Amino acid sequence: MAFIELREISKSVRAADDSELHILRGVNLQIEEGEHLSIVGRSGSGKSTLLNILGLLDAPTSGELLFDGKPTAALRLRARDRMRGAQIGFVFQQFNLLEGRTATENVAMPLLYARDSSFWRRDALAREALTDVGLDHRLDSLPTRLSGGEQQRVAIARAIVRRPRVILADEPTGALDVETGARVMTLLADISKETGAALVTITHDESVAARADRMLRLDAGLLAPSKPAVVPAEGAPA
Repeated sequence: MAFIELREISKSVRAADDSELHILRGVNLQIEEGEHLSIVGRSGSGKSTLLNILGLLDAPTSGELLFDGKPTAALRLRARDRMRGAQIGFVFQQFNLLEGRTATENVAMPLLYARDSSFWRRDALAREALTDVGLDHRLDSLPTRLSGGEQQRVAIARAIVRRPRVILADEPTGALDVETGARVMTLLADISKETGAALVTITHDESVAARADRMLRLDAGLLAPSKPAVVPAEGAPA
């Protein structure tokens, strides 16, 4: 049984002229724990909509999303929020860090909503996550004192601080130069392997997508296998 499964997921919205705009059209997808999956597609292809549905931030118009074989459609809002907070970590193109808070404080933010001992241990857990991404020397730094790559690593630490079972990365290298982006993708892949979390990368950059174990293409609302993933050689441009 797949960890996450999408069955015939469709998403439509009403356009300004009252016509129906079909964003996703019967998407089927299975994601295993520990798998690194990439979904590539041009701007406007529905990639972010698909990620939002995977992350329980949006609901499909039709179809079914299952976690551990259990449908999520009937979950009440609070239960969806708890599941999202406990099992899903998000990494975005924009780092979305709070400028007036230190790296440790930014990473600890998700733990403010924890209902277990991690609430009381949030600073220690945040420092541990920052150490995992190589920023143990930046614990007390404000975002304005960090480079773009360091800010993205803080964002990754924030995504993993609750040890989620899936990491959803939406254009995680989009605001970074090529070299820094390659290091960030290597870091994400390493974290996925070490923790057993599934990693789903949404990108328009095929060199980033090719780093995954499996590469799919979203086009006109339809999801299909893409060319076989090829991991760049060590030291090669990414």
